[in-house]
Amino acid sequence: QLQFVESGGGSVQPLGSLRLSCAASGFDLEHYVIGWFRQAPGKEPEGLSCISKRSFNLYYADSVKGRFTISRDNAKNTVYLQMNDLKPEDTAIYYCGANTYSTVQRLCVQVEYEFRGQGTQVTVSS
Repeated sequence: QLQFVESGGGSVQPLGSLRLSCAASGFDLEHYVIGWFRQAPGKEPEGLSCISKRSFNLYYADSVKGRFTISRDNAKNTVYLQMNDLKPEDTAIYYCGANTYSTVQRLCVQVEYEFRGQGTQVTVSS
């Protein structure tokens, strides 16, 4: 069974930081392009950052560029999202998604994952 489990979410004050983890089970992460996405209530899903299979190519949405950093450890079957300088508008459910053949830009811009995790809630509020 292909499964992602996200963790690391929570409540944080503006300008704070969180590090999200996305652990894969039932498959080898190295065969997939991976992305982090989020969805806030009443809004469409947004692709935030995507990383190629061997980390050579990265994509960041303008909304998070300079604040978020994606990385992956294929040996640990895990992808990370370091989030700094968090803003109230970053409040959403964050989840990871995977695609075997997509490019990082297509995966993020078109949100074309083949499967995804359940997500973890991130709340930024003073």
